[in-house]
Amino acid sequence: MRVSKHTDLRDGSSCELEFNEEEGWLRAIWLGHVDPMEAYNGAEMFLSTMQNLHCPYLLNDNSRLSGPWFDSVEWLRSVWMPRALHLGLRYIAHVVQPHDLLDQAATLGDCSPNDELRLQLFDDVPTAEEWLRSVRIRQEA
Repeated sequence: MRVSKHTDLRDGSSCELEFNEEEGWLRAIWLGHVDPMEAYNGAEMFLSTMQNLHCPYLLNDNSRLSGPWFDSVEWLRSVWMPRALHLGLRYIAHVVQPHDLLDQAATLGDCSPNDELRLQLFDDVPTAEEWLRSVRIRQEA
């Protein structure tokens, strides 16, 4: 179920949030060349959605991004993650841009603020989905 979508009319880039009711996770789908303001807006859109859903699982899909990745890891670490954690987020499956796994691993390696939030990097969506599914099943057991 689509929760929200923001499209930049200048270049067609977008951030779409979907809630997968069957799997119990939110999915953020980033498409095109997302500039820093769009990235902040998409991250804030997620937090706004979490106000109502309090979903512990996020599949952050950057597999269809082009151009440089959102460069404010410090903002994510110091502002966004604590707020997301407070709203109930516990697991992030982050799918990187194609051929970018090592660069993002180096950038995001110590991004988790504490043991309450787990960030796992993937280079494809099916593997990320399988990890989130296994985490959810373990939590429900």
